[in-house]
Amino acid sequence: MPDKAQILISMSCYIAVVVGIGLHYARRANESSENYLIGGRTLGPWVTAMGAEASDMSGWLLMGLPGVAYWYGLSDAIWTGIGLLIGTYLNWLFVSRRLRGYTVIANDSITIPDFFSNRFKENKKVLMTIAALFILVFFTVYAASCFVTVGKLFSTLFDIKYQYMMIAGALFVIGYTFIGGFLAESASDFMQGIIMFFSLVAVLFVGVTTAGGIDAVIANVQQIPGFLDFFGIANPKMVDGIQQVSEFGDPLFAEASPYVGLTIVSTMSWGLGYFGMPQVLMKFMAIKNPSELKLSRRIAVIWCGISLCAAISIGIIGRALYPTAFGTQGGAEGIFILLSTNFFAPLVAGLVMAGILAATISSSDSYLLIAAGAFSKCIYQGIMRKEATDRTVLHVSRITLVVIAVCAMIIAMDENSVIFTVVSFAWAGFGATFGPIMLFSLFWKRTTRAGAIAGMLSGAGMVFLWKLVLKPLGGVFGIYELFPAFVVSCVFILFISLMTEEPSEEIKLEFEQARNFR
Repeated sequence: MPDKAQILISMSCYIAVVVGIGLHYARRANESSENYLIGGRTLGPWVTAMGAEASDMSGWLLMGLPGVAYWYGLSDAIWTGIGLLIGTYLNWLFVSRRLRGYTVIANDSITIPDFFSNRFKENKKVLMTIAALFILVFFTVYAASCFVTVGKLFSTLFDIKYQYMMIAGALFVIGYTFIGGFLAESASDFMQGIIMFFSLVAVLFVGVTTAGGIDAVIANVQQIPGFLDFFGIANPKMVDGIQQVSEFGDPLFAEASPYVGLTIVSTMSWGLGYFGMPQVLMKFMAIKNPSELKLSRRIAVIWCGISLCAAISIGIIGRALYPTAFGTQGGAEGIFILLSTNFFAPLVAGLVMAGILAATISSSDSYLLIAAGAFSKCIYQGIMRKEATDRTVLHVSRITLVVIAVCAMIIAMDENSVIFTVVSFAWAGFGATFGPIMLFSLFWKRTTRAGAIAGMLSGAGMVFLWKLVLKPLGGVFGIYELFPAFVVSCVFILFISLMTEEPSEEIKLEFEQARNFR
């Protein structure tokens, strides 16, 4: 049997299991919009932890991050990984329990915009509308990055036009999320988190063995200027967007650039994004027993630490074994696929690369579901038709899901999109828009509705301003947009809250109840 056919069989078996999960939860998902959007708060600690991490990392973990390590070397990837690991731990430690309790106390909120609106006792749903609209915008971009991943995966494996494969993968994700809702998404995310983990570990182990050991890998790549430096970054020599190769077939690099100070702070600021990531925060809200969040935290942090280290190492090993395999940064994101197909028998390679598909599905289903819920519960039922029945909200959720997915597919039509770049922008958007106000809402009683609105608008606005206007200027403006936008949002929340009237006694009482929630 041809190799590609064996790979296809392995991946088809995986897809069949995911479809089965969706069908299994279809009946419960149809019972109510709460079941469809948050699973009735019935998740266990393992599903909560693995689901949060799998939906958070997406195909970026198996393609984007190894691609960065392959292209630029250790520094950019490792500082990003350190920031993410710290952010993961702090988010689980401080935010998870408080948010789980506060969402119950604040009128049993089941979406992030709903929580913000209930937290500040809105009559006019301005805060809720702003939050829902930003979720729609940034999750459409996020879903597009996932569709780019699946398109690159299948087009690389089967030599079929990228656009066809991207659309096919997107339709599959839409189908099973449409049917099964949050419970199907969470259960499949648990399975996908396991597959992602073992895929990374398997490729890492075989890669090190194939390269002749860790010492051999280091000896091979340390001759590249800045490639293994913590405080320097490799610079591939480029002509017309393609890395140049010497007459002896070696990839050419310019002198390493410094990677210190503000750049490190900027890169580590990826960790700040966790405080505003709806796909992670929703898992906190959905756990059945808040006392189990401690176990979930340990599972999540261990999974995250090992997975990040493996992904970065795979990129470095890939450069040692196949130094000229990719001439562009976008192409370098295929290093995991290259190693998998070369290291393993086709049937096994199919299972390993199901890790990429798992990562993509586990994220895109979360993005689509949360965005659909933001519109149906917050905008449609909250503003447009307050008398809408729960059954109508459920139908609107599904229609919105399809519309958002179609928009994401249009964005993903460009096969030259760099996954890391697309994800970094959406990550910054969520981190700066929701991160500061989430922290202030949970931990500062004096936060006001006006401060919350100002913080969200200033954070999101600064992401666009910094990315599109200031960052191209270079120099100090070349840092990751999340860091300055997060700081600006915090400043606006603080000062506008202090300048406006204190929250009502009812809001203060609920804050204290959330503080003491067990």
